[in-house]
Parts: sequence; structure tokens; C-alpha cells
Amino acid sequence: MKKNLLVIGIGFLMIGASIFSACEGPEGPMGPIGPTGANGTNGTNGAVGATGANGATGATGATGATGATGADGTATCIQCHNPATVTMVATQYELSKHSYGEAAFEEAGSASCGPCHLSEAFKYVCKNNIPSTFSLVGTSYVNDYSATSSTAFGEITCNTCHSSLHTTYGMGDLSPLTTVAPVSSTMWAAAKTFDAPADGGISNLCIKCHQPRPFTNSNTDKNVLNYAGLVANPTAIFYDAAQANTLNVLKPGYRTHTHYGTVGAIYVGKGGVEFAGSAAYGNSVHTAAASCQDCHMAAMNGKAGGHSFSAIGNFNGCNGSGCHTGLTSSSTLFTGTQTAAKTALNDLAAKLKVNGVEILNRNPDATSNLWASKTANKYDGYLNIYDPINNPNGIANNTAGGGTFQNPSPSSSWTQAQKDINTALPKITLTNAQMGAIINFQLCLREYSLGIHNTKYTMALLQNSIAILP
Repeated sequence: MKKNLLVIGIGFLMIGASIFSACEGPEGPMGPIGPTGANGTNGTNGAVGATGANGATGATGATGATGATGADGTATCIQCHNPATVTMVATQYELSKHSYGEAAFEEAGSASCGPCHLSEAFKYVCKNNIPSTFSLVGTSYVNDYSATSSTAFGEITCNTCHSSLHTTYGMGDLSPLTTVAPVSSTMWAAAKTFDAPADGGISNLCIKCHQPRPFTNSNTDKNVLNYAGLVANPTAIFYDAAQANTLNVLKPGYRTHTHYGTVGAIYVGKGGVEFAGSAAYGNSVHTAAASCQDCHMAAMNGKAGGHSFSAIGNFNGCNGSGCHTGLTSSSTLFTGTQTAAKTALNDLAAKLKVNGVEILNRNPDATSNLWASKTANKYDGYLNIYDPINNPNGIANNTAGGGTFQNPSPSSSWTQAQKDINTALPKITLTNAQMGAIINFQLCLREYSLGIHNTKYTMALLQNSIAILP
């Protein structure tokens, strides 16, 4: 309070000073300031203010609800990890070539082969929807269907197909599968799509890998082969060593082939070189009504079925699906189909000759030739062209077939003796019709079932190929 009075006092002094300064009149200067007066009496202190009331105490917050007890980890895991489920699947899988094959080791590091042989590469192309088109880079085309160097590894495991495993740690993680989408054909550079619609398209998971590889032009722009051009001009020269390489489409070699996973193309009835002929192109009932899993993952019978993915000798899927009754390996329906396809393969091979020398390669070794039992002369789908590195027994194997053709591209790593042998051999020539027939032979041989997967399409490809050749 005293402080307030002091402020008021100072205020009065300032007002007084203003009044005195205004008293200076025109008649003369103001006189000297008089002596300071005595201090005035202190004013009375003001009353003390009342103490403010305390604020009300806030209400206590409600206690939060107790969280639900988490599911027991053992009870969750045991839904799958038990003798009847994962343990049984793992045991069956030991019989599968996906398990004991060596491709995952041989192809590790290969971004181009990885999408079919390596787990991480397969998941990469599915997740990123990598196209199977060809793109022009500089003056040459490059196949876009490739993984990356950082994903080019991994054996085929449960997670390859069941990509949601260990997401929620429940049975629901078994689906969705990594892909069930229609497959853009890499052989046809995306110009054709392979789709097997039965059972929600689950066969497309298999077809994604089990499809043919593309043929590419070797002497021009490296683009995918023009298959329609083979059909349109069957008598045109496809390859002839006597003409300039720029006029040749593809320089053939021992390993000029569709690769091995041809069943996808045959199963959906697309992918062959469809020469016009008396046999109509169509599909058997299997294409629309059955899935790969119906037969290849049926109830186990010996070492076939389940997650072995083999159907050899196992008819549980055929008979248990409501499609067939009592079908066995000796049933006329089964044996008749295979006999007809085998006869057609033999007849086509017999017409694929140049000056008496067979174009197709013979290989009686059932270990290296998976298709040795599929034809009378044990063709393996490769071409009968000399190659001392990749086919050291070729000349001996093909003696009965009229000999062996010269390799148009001898390797610098060959010995001089090998080069001399090659020079002495006859040169191969091919027409468009012959090249198309070779492709059809390889497709129908290597799908392995001898027409069971898709009888109508198989027989049309073979019969029309036979008819187009002289």
C-alpha cells in the first residue's frame, strides 16, 4: 500500500510541476524555486484483500478395463505344427523335386532364371507384377521378366507358395497363395495369357513357373521369335548356313528348345505353333473343370499325391473328384490316350529329317533323359547337333538316326580335334514348318503326360505338324 501512495505522490508532483511551469507570464521570468516543504503525513494503509477460495478437487478418473488375455502361443502354433498337418506335409514334400532338386543351387545368382527356380525371385516377380514383355535396349531386345540380383536366391519352400505364412500364426495364413492371377506367357512375350480358372485359379500358381521359355532371334534384334510368321510362311527358309546370317532367323544348336516346363501351355490350350490342318484346336474337359491340385495333390498313394506334387500312378484325384470311376493305369481311356500321343510323336519325329539325318536328338539314358520312355527312339527334345561339351555322346546315340549335324557355332574352347570332327559333319537347314514342328514336338513331349493333360490340343498340334511337313 505504501508503494501505491508513493506512486500517487509522484504523480501529484508531476502535475504541480506542470502548473508552475505554466505560470511564467509575459511580464518577466519566473522567480527562484522556494525551499522544499515538510513531508506530508503518511496515508492510512488500505484493507487487506480477502483470501481466494480453494478450487474444487477434480474427480478421480475411472479405472481402465483389464486387457483380454492373449491366446496361448502353443495352442496357436499347434493348429498347423502338428503330426497331421505341417509334419505330414513336410514328409510328403521330401518326395518332391521342388525339395530334392538342385536347381536352386545351380541357378542361385541368376536373375533371369530365378523367377522359376529361386524362392525369393519368384516372390519378387509376383509381388511387383513383373511383365513378360520384351523391351528395346539400344539395338537389341531384352526380356523384362527377371528378378534382381538381391532376390536371386532361395530354395523352394512352404513360404514360396504360401506367402502369408506366420502373419497371424493361424490356419488362415495358408491362404491366399502367392499368386492365382492369369499368367502372362513369357514364351509369347505377353502376347498370350495362360489361365486355368478351376478352383479359383489355383492352377495359375503352378503355371507361373511351369510354362515354356521364349525363343529369340539370334542374328537380328534378339526379339522374341515371330511364331505367327512360321504359320503364315511354312515353306520359307528359317536357317541355312549357305546364306548370310542376317537372313537367318535363329542359329540352331543342341540346346535350342522350349525349356522344360511346357505343361502350362498344353494344359490351357495355348502356346503351340498352330498350323492349319484337319485337326481342330480345342481343349479337353480338364482345362475348364480340373485344377492341377485335383490330381497332383490328391490323397497320397505310395510316393505320389499330397505335397509330393506327383500324380504318377495315383488316380485318387481322378476317381475322387466325381469325374471318373475306377480309372487305373490299365484303363483303356488312359492307355488309349497315351498310345495315340506316343504314336503321333513318333510319326512327327520320323518326318523331321534333312537329307536322311534326324533333326531330333536321341538319348537312351533314362537318368539324363526324363522322357526316354515317351517315344520309341528315346528323343529328349534337344536337336541332333554336335556338341562335345553339352552332349558328348550325341554322335554315338544318333548313329541309327543317320548321323549328327554340324554345330553352326563351334566354341573357341573346343580342341582342334573337336573342331575337325564338327567340320566333317553335314550342315543343317530348316524351314519355318520344320522349326514350328520342332517346337510343337518339344511342347508335347515335355509336358510328360502323353496327352492326358489336354488330349484335344496335344493331338491337334501333333497331327497338323505332321501334315504340314513334306
